[in-house]
Amino acid sequence: MVKGSFFSGLGYLGEGFRLIRQPGLRLFVVIPLALNILLFGLLFYLLAEFFSSMIAYAMDMLPDWAWLQSLDWLFWVLYGLVILLMLAYGFVILANLIGSPFYGYLSELTEKHLTGQEVSTDGSWDQIIRDIPRALWREVQKILYYLPRALGLFILGLIPVVNLAAALLWLAFNAWMMALQYVDYPADNHRVSFPSLKRTLSDTRLSALGFGLPVALAAMVPVLNLFVVPAAVCGATAYWVRETGLPVESK
Repeated sequence: MVKGSFFSGLGYLGEGFRLIRQPGLRLFVVIPLALNILLFGLLFYLLAEFFSSMIAYAMDMLPDWAWLQSLDWLFWVLYGLVILLMLAYGFVILANLIGSPFYGYLSELTEKHLTGQEVSTDGSWDQIIRDIPRALWREVQKILYYLPRALGLFILGLIPVVNLAAALLWLAFNAWMMALQYVDYPADNHRVSFPSLKRTLSDTRLSALGFGLPVALAAMVPVLNLFVVPAAVCGATAYWVRETGLPVESK
């Protein structure tokens, strides 16, 4: 039986937006935000070019059936949704590679704000720098989990008619990935392995999807997506505290 509450999960992103305005958390929002602005401008330009080519290729593949040709607007909408989802998670992947050391510490500060308890005894800049290789490896693990599944959905999206279901599967998969992506920060702070995190989120899958869905949708909105990443880190930390508890450190 799937546990958790989809509707309770929906509230964590809003809580994250409230948390990033706290004075003690702002510094670790501003620094990666500046980097994300530069990153998003470049990524948006590159994927805009890819989007144009993708639409032309997909329309050429359609058989010359009158009823299919009359639905060409629908395929534009569906492929547009898939590309926006790719843009959303592609941006998240790159933004998190750049900001992962900052986001790990942002999660620590958020947890302390919520619980009043220290997560670690060393929050110095030296420790943040030493954590860079470990933080980057966690991001690589998430990318390796994401890519083969995204490739399978991408191939489904190239098949006419089948791509109607592929767009919905993309949305559900991105919601799951967003939850996995951001709850990983507090999990990593507690030295919970990535496989253990997947099992933990599976135990509260409905809450995880409820949290991940608005994050996935907000990540598709230009400008808003720049602020979604730090807000999602704070919201995921609140999710961790309330949905999963605080496990003992084990790797």
